[in-house]
Amino acid sequence: MKTICNGLKVIELSNVLAGPSVGMFFAELGAEVIKIENKTTGGDLTRKWKTPFEDPDSGQSAYYTAVNWGKTVRMVDLTLLSEREEIYELIRDADIVISNFRAGEDKRLGMNYESLRKVNPKIILGSISAYGMNDVRPGFDLVLQAETGFMSMNGTPESGPLKMPVALIDILAAHQLKEGILLALIRRMQTGEGMQVDVSLYEAALASLANQASNYLVSGFVPGLSGSLHPNIAPYGEIIITKDHKKIALAIGTDKQFAGLCRVFDLPALADDPRFKTNSNRIANRTMLQDLLQKSCSEIDSIVFLKKTSSEGVPVGLISNLQEVFSNPKALPMILEENTKEGNIRCVSTIAFKGLPEF
Repeated sequence: MKTICNGLKVIELSNVLAGPSVGMFFAELGAEVIKIENKTTGGDLTRKWKTPFEDPDSGQSAYYTAVNWGKTVRMVDLTLLSEREEIYELIRDADIVISNFRAGEDKRLGMNYESLRKVNPKIILGSISAYGMNDVRPGFDLVLQAETGFMSMNGTPESGPLKMPVALIDILAAHQLKEGILLALIRRMQTGEGMQVDVSLYEAALASLANQASNYLVSGFVPGLSGSLHPNIAPYGEIIITKDHKKIALAIGTDKQFAGLCRVFDLPALADDPRFKTNSNRIANRTMLQDLLQKSCSEIDSIVFLKKTSSEGVPVGLISNLQEVFSNPKALPMILEENTKEGNIRCVSTIAFKGLPEF
């Protein structure tokens, strides 16, 4: 699969996370990806987004390296006609352009679809905007999390609304754009024509509300801050602590799984208790149920608990920090490395699928 896009040429006119994530996706699949950065501002904004633990003199941040593996970088001033012509030359035999200009800025710089198709009629332009192609408001992930309901559900009554710990709306929009571009490539194979695909962060966020949106649209239920608790299933999202002080997340989705969990805790009668026998009963009595489960969990070590739940087919997860995550041998194949003139890149692959047989 890592050579399936060999011969494909991608020009990336985007920065921060969403657009560059799409560019890296194609780079990982073997495409030639040329990233165009604004030399008048020092390049991609994220080059300077460093933690206190990073080298302040480095030309790139860990954030920047997260989505810029495998690309050739060119620093350009698109306001200069001569340098804009250089980009047109690159686009002349390119397949895909990825951009995230604010509304109107693409036209001002001659990088809108109407301009690019004159250079290359077969070009596919994948555009990311905040609220749509004609809305000039800037878009940052946190703002979109706030405006599309995510922060109203994420957090607890004690914590108040919280953002997610990654810019998930950007990532979701990137996945939408990947899908749109791949469909545009199929269409071009059929018709020989290019096209523009536009994805807004706003609509990508709404499309990802899934069951929470349906809970409201069907019954008018407006979820509040419920931490990790699932509104439709219990015990799902409850956190219990083992004897050796490890935190375990429960994800019990069926009565059979609940019965298995009860056996792990040597509480088989609990599965037939009228208060907990069905999912609806468990939701109604979830606080009482968590107290009972926590009491039993505090008497068992995490290794024993995880082994027993695995043998019973009960879905639970040990809450792990990133050091623990990347100490797991299963995570190692997902790590990418690259040496560049600006330093070493270490990041996680944007691709989590495999093809069988491999091409």
